[in-house]
Parts: sequence; C-alpha cells; structure tokens
Amino acid sequence: MTDKKKAPVFVLGSPRSGTTLLYHMILSSGGFAVYRTESQVFSFLATRFGTLSKMKNRKKLMKAWLESKLFSRSGLDAKSIESKILADCRNAGDFLRIVMEEIARSQNVDRWADCTPDHLLYVPEIKKTIPDALVVHIIRDGRDVALSLEKQGWIRPFPWESGRGLLVAALYWAWIVGRGREYGHAITPDYIEVHFEDLVQEPRRVLAKLSEFIDHDLDYDRILQVGIGSVRDPNTSFEKGKAEFNPVGRWKKTLPEKELAKLEYLIGPVLESLGYPSATEPESRGRLGLSTMRALHSLTYDSKLWAKKHVLLSRYLMSKDLSWL
Repeated sequence: MTDKKKAPVFVLGSPRSGTTLLYHMILSSGGFAVYRTESQVFSFLATRFGTLSKMKNRKKLMKAWLESKLFSRSGLDAKSIESKILADCRNAGDFLRIVMEEIARSQNVDRWADCTPDHLLYVPEIKKTIPDALVVHIIRDGRDVALSLEKQGWIRPFPWESGRGLLVAALYWAWIVGRGREYGHAITPDYIEVHFEDLVQEPRRVLAKLSEFIDHDLDYDRILQVGIGSVRDPNTSFEKGKAEFNPVGRWKKTLPEKELAKLEYLIGPVLESLGYPSATEPESRGRLGLSTMRALHSLTYDSKLWAKKHVLLSRYLMSKDLSWL
C-alpha cells in the first residue's frame, strides 16, 4: 500500500480533457512544487537518448535538456542538477523524480506532481520506476474532446480521409482513454478516475474525493484565491465570453446531427461505458466505411506506441532537439 502523504501525483488524460485545469488546482492548493510545463520525460525524453544506465546517454540527455525550456522553467542550478542526474539516474523515472524533488526542495515543499497527458500511455513504466506514484485520470466527454482536438489540429487524418478530422480525433480519444483505463485498473488502489464535467460543475465534491485519494487538503476556497494558471484563466481552444463561457456539452450546440451520428457510431459504446449517453439512435448512424476506419486507426495507434516503446531505431528517426519544448 502506497504511503500517500508525500507520494508524487500524476494528472493524466487525453489531451483537451482538463488535465491542466486539475493540475493547476492541485498546485493552487499549496504544498506542491510549482512547475508549469509538461515534463514529457516518459513520452519523449526516455525514447530519445538510449538507456540511462549508461553515462554517455545521461550526458547526451542533460546537454539537450539544459538547453530547453524544460530546464529554464525549473529554476534549478544547471551544474547542481546535472551532477545529481549523472550520479544517480538510471532510468526515466529516476530522472523525473530527481528533477522534481530538487524543484520541490528549492521551493521548500514536500510534494510534486506531473501533468503530461501522454504519460497516460506510460503508466506501467511510471509505476515500475516510481513505485509510490498516484495516478489521477481525468476523463471528458469524447464529443467535446474531439471538437477541441480537431480545432487544434493535433490529430491528423490519413491523406484519403478529407473532411473526417473530427471523427479521427474522436477515435484517438476512445483509444487513449481505453489504454489509460486498462493500465490504470492494473495499479488499483493507486489509480482514480475523475470526470471533467463533475470537476467543473461540482468542484467541492470532486476535490473532497481527490483529497482523500492523494491525502492532501484540496481546499476549494484557497484554490480560487491562489488561482494558478487555468484556475484563473481557462485553457480553451474556443473563444471565451466572460458571461457565457461553459466548456461542458459544447458539442450539443456545434455538431450537425449527421456528423454526430457518425461520431457516435464510432465511439458510442465507449461514451456509454463512461456514463455519457448517446444523443442519436443506432439506426440513424451512418456506417459506410466507419468500421474499417475505426479498426485501422486503432491498429495504427497501437503500432506507433509499440514502436515508440520498443524499437531502438525510433530514437534515431525522431529529433533529439529539445529547443521546441
């Protein structure tokens, strides 16, 4: 059983699901190291520099990391943190733990949290290398997530899928949420799910539940008073109106019925398994080519994740330059 008093907290989920909001709420509660960026340790750094049990790879990692915003936003001394990493780091979990513990020490707090959405796909690696990690999986209605992902242009359709960006984004949401839940349920009781809609509409109730899970006082009044980042300024893909801004159920006013029917044919079972009722009848959902589309994208996402985790060539095919971070 994990001793939760000082355990690191991982706030994970599909992109555009509210991970940043919940992370900033936790930071605003006090007692956690404030590091307002995604560490990307497991999803990016760990696959670029080879096994960190080798000194030469640790040196390559540190050279790139120290030149990136990931370091500059940490507030750490370059020589000091480099010395600790070169001496004590043997894997990605070691790297993240050493860096975040140093940030926490420099800020005179006891705990730290990570908010890199794609780390949802690396929960097994996280728990293997950081055994006391607590994972909070925030889940949002896939229809709203798909709208936001399409607007951002983060999930790209195949060249022959012109006009299907929304459907592709929905398929990615269903895939990553499914993978995350599979990994998460395997580490119970150190895993919990939170719905974005509940967090927005009933923050006190949800935060009370989370307070018990992470063994930390998430006082909502204090959180609002401190108001770090998106607690005060919502992180949205859409235009914010001060009186009208509402991130819940945006799809109801946005999606045409025919497009909604196709989307719900693709991800309806996942939505319903998470407690999100479908809005269209099964017989109204166009099926032409959609089953093949769903299978192809699932296979593609699985293959890419496998390659990223297991194929040595991937670290040479992808950039080691961190200047964009």
